[in-house]
Amino acid sequence: MRDSTDMVHLGRDGWLFLTGGTNRVRQQYRASVRMAWRLWRWRRLVEARTAKAASLGIRAFHVVVPEKLSIYDDRLDGLPLDAALSPARRLGARLARSPAARAWIDLVGPLRAARDAEPPLYLRTDTHWSQEGCRLAYGEIMRALGAAPPADLAARPFHDHDGVRDLGAKFDPPLRETMRVYEVQRDAVRVYANPLVGAYEARGKAADLHVGAHVVFRNESPAADPRTLMLFGDSCSHFHPIFLTGLLAESFRELHFVWSASLDWSYVERVRPHLLVVEVAERFLARVPTDLFDVEAEGVRRRDGRESGEAGI
Repeated sequence: MRDSTDMVHLGRDGWLFLTGGTNRVRQQYRASVRMAWRLWRWRRLVEARTAKAASLGIRAFHVVVPEKLSIYDDRLDGLPLDAALSPARRLGARLARSPAARAWIDLVGPLRAARDAEPPLYLRTDTHWSQEGCRLAYGEIMRALGAAPPADLAARPFHDHDGVRDLGAKFDPPLRETMRVYEVQRDAVRVYANPLVGAYEARGKAADLHVGAHVVFRNESPAADPRTLMLFGDSCSHFHPIFLTGLLAESFRELHFVWSASLDWSYVERVRPHLLVVEVAERFLARVPTDLFDVEAEGVRRRDGRESGEAGI
């Protein structure tokens, strides 16, 4: 078994950790002036977003999905890294002393507290959380939003999918892992997908789509929370109802999902959701968004073949 790059660290019991890549993940766990400045800018961005949303009558929340390095540092097996310097932890500490403190939903604490649970909260050979980790985070988000999960959500059917995950693909031969996938979608119906999603799905290339994907779900169940929620996120949310998007679509009357770390305020103002949630994977804190995103223009640009991608793993 051989790692084909310097991006991945092989820890204890087959646990793989992203340490390099375009976002230089391991470097973000250093007490550098550059990182401190970047986190200050993130704090100011969260404060500005929260204030602007409030001016529109919208409650805004921010959630960072921790890297495995931040949760399972006990399985690193010799890699020098101080998990206390997790960017998400440091940003949360800054926001705790901020006017936007109530907009922050901490996931590092709850996930670390449950890291010895089985099944694990993250996939061993992937950068993403498992269904169990996503569900734990979903519970924290729902509490922050003042909403209750559907009573029968845990009883939804599931299937096991065996395959090569993003970190396992970096090895020769590739490492495989079985992922349990819950089929949570029952009451929510996708009522809109932008032309970009349609074009990728028609070509059977939906797995390659990321930034610019835009979908809307409607849930007429009498048990659904009557509010409209808008979610800006990434692959930890996803436009397929497999992670946060699916869980939240089953919980609220209407869910709008846009795959972007940068907000499209024109779209927010048109929809005027009751709740705005911004989800970002911790490694993407390496870049501070401009909030000049135009989801309609991005969809046309990507559909016409002019690529604009997520910042990579």
